[in-house]
Amino acid sequence: MDIQLSGIGMTSARTRDRLVQRLRETGIEDDRVLDTIRNTPRHFFIEEALAHQAYDDTALPIGHGQTISQPWVVARMTELLMDAGRRGKVLEIGTGCGYQTAVLAPFCDELYSVERIRPLQEQARKRLLRLGLAKVQLKHADGGFGWKSEAPFDGILAACARPDIPDDLLEQLADGGRLVMPVGDDRKQILTVVDREGDEFHTQSLDAVRFVPFQRGVMR
Repeated sequence: MDIQLSGIGMTSARTRDRLVQRLRETGIEDDRVLDTIRNTPRHFFIEEALAHQAYDDTALPIGHGQTISQPWVVARMTELLMDAGRRGKVLEIGTGCGYQTAVLAPFCDELYSVERIRPLQEQARKRLLRLGLAKVQLKHADGGFGWKSEAPFDGILAACARPDIPDDLLEQLADGGRLVMPVGDDRKQILTVVDREGDEFHTQSLDAVRFVPFQRGVMR
């Protein structure tokens, strides 16, 4: 057994079960998503010094001004994206430490993830390989442009907020596809769902959230 992945003490299975129970109590209903949260070692995606907080329902720093999203947000966004069933091809904007990527992977046939900060992408790649998720495709690029060469996508999830949804992402959404991302500024952000039907886009504004801002360009 790999102790680093399975966890002990504050990262043990019992601690994960308590987190799942809290998520259920706060409205996460999809048992498949909850089981994936339970089985994904969140402590593996953060610094060892913060491991005792890994299964608290809170965002934590991962360096470079970025955070690992709180488990409720990861579960909620995954649940919303997969609400209509398994997605064939999914694009994630903002790989970060790779935690949301690892949670998404079991729910789609192909997963593509874009990260603008090279050191975070390299760390995420190593972690995903360690977890046996070698089929996830990673790209170091400005996520605002999506991944045009691999479009269209049945699902798009963006783990960063901006005042509007980039046209490039909407154009890369397949007919019948769904996009989930926070929309807003530093004062107010709303988790937003967009469903595409032909050339029409139907938008739902749901939960108040707090994400790091969507930034352009890349960092080496």
